[in-house]
Amino acid sequence: MRTVISRRTLLAAGAGALAAAALAPRARAQAADAWPQFRRNPNLDGVSPATLPPQLKVLWTHEAGEAVESSAAIAGGRVYVGVRATGLIALDLASGRPAWAYAIEGEAIGESSPAVVDGIVYVGDLEGTLHAVDAASGKKLWHFETGTEIKSSPVVSGGAVLIGSYDNHLHARDAKTGVERWSCETEGPVHGTPAIADGVAWVTGCDSKLRGIRVADGQVVRTVDSGGYTAASPAIAGGVAVYGTFDNEVLAVDLAAGKVLWRYAPERKFPFYSSAAIAGGLAILGGRDKHVHALELKTGKPAWTYATRARVESSPAIAGGNVYVGSGDGSVYVFEAKTGALVQQLELGAAVSASPAITGGRLVLGTHDGRVVALG
Repeated sequence: MRTVISRRTLLAAGAGALAAAALAPRARAQAADAWPQFRRNPNLDGVSPATLPPQLKVLWTHEAGEAVESSAAIAGGRVYVGVRATGLIALDLASGRPAWAYAIEGEAIGESSPAVVDGIVYVGDLEGTLHAVDAASGKKLWHFETGTEIKSSPVVSGGAVLIGSYDNHLHARDAKTGVERWSCETEGPVHGTPAIADGVAWVTGCDSKLRGIRVADGQVVRTVDSGGYTAASPAIAGGVAVYGTFDNEVLAVDLAAGKVLWRYAPERKFPFYSSAAIAGGLAILGGRDKHVHALELKTGKPAWTYATRARVESSPAIAGGNVYVGSGDGSVYVFEAKTGALVQQLELGAAVSASPAITGGRLVLGTHDGRVVALG
């Protein structure tokens, strides 16, 4: 089913949403299905226990002013998202009403997505600074300057916040104080977000390597050759990491053995920028070949594919047996995860590269024309 939403309708939804503020206490109570970081959890599998209505509609929209490439984090009844023009904003999940704005000078936040842990919001900016901000008030707690831009998203593990930088390092800072825990140098920019499994941070990089770095001390415990420049983040399930590369492949790696289990290369040779979601024995991700690909986790064989009208750089989310993903063609697509059957195509009118965040019966994501939109 294809649904087209006009900009007038979106603006009306934003204005009318203030009446929904009375639902805020209910939203704040639904912590079990919170989406507090990029891909929801430290293993980056992109799966939510929440369910969404059979057909999505716009509940509210917030005009952020410039492209929103950052994927939202949702915790405590609030949406936290980075904006290229201004910085970090917090919105009420029920109504879309602004709670606070944390200003960042210069070029603000690109693809780095917030992580919310123990009342602190962490996010990186395009000037290379990692910010720690009080989630309740929006006040700065501490910051750390890396050597250059940050597009990686922060992940908190073992009391440390981990984030990659284009300064060729994965950095670990104390989550409370910002004091350095360790810094691990790689052979190229670290674009992706680290995935955590069994005390090890697994990070892809522009040096074509997958590295396992021990969270406790920053020591490299495993290195795997990916065979290509990698911007996507690894998703981990059952000891296997799945990610795509700019060498037009998706690969699965047995983390314990450090062995590539399979490689998938579609007929159309385009890079993979989207990160995978893993559930039900499938790894599902978007490609710059304009397709959404569902691969069997054990073999890498395609289970189904679907052609959109533009690049798919958004990373899919899975909830209630459905897959939700944005496309550069301006649509949010909903598929049955097992079969790939199209459930809904909802047109938002502007390219979407941010990834969906799902909680409390709502899906939130940003658009390239500067909107944060809640669907439900």
